[in-house]
Amino acid sequence: MKLLAFAGARDVLGSAELTFALAAPCTASELLAEVCRRWPALAPWRGAIRVAVNGTYAAADDPVGFGDEVALIPPVAGG
Repeated sequence: MKLLAFAGARDVLGSAELTFALAAPCTASELLAEVCRRWPALAPWRGAIRVAVNGTYAAADDPVGFGDEVALIPPVAGG
C-alpha cells in the first residue's frame, strides 16, 4: 500500500511517501501501531495522529487493505 506522511510524521519517516507492506489486511489502529513499531520516534504522537484511508478520515476499527492509500496526519500548528 501507499503510505503518505505529513508534517512531523514525514520528518520521522524520512519521506512524504513510502510503499508499506502489510502481512494481512488490518484496521487503521493496527496499522498505526505497526508504523509506530517500525518507527519508534513516532510513538509519542500515536494518540494524536489521524489516519486517512483513500482520502477519508478513518475510525480506529476501519479496515485497511493491500491496495489502499493511507495518510498519517499529525496535529499541526501555524499562524
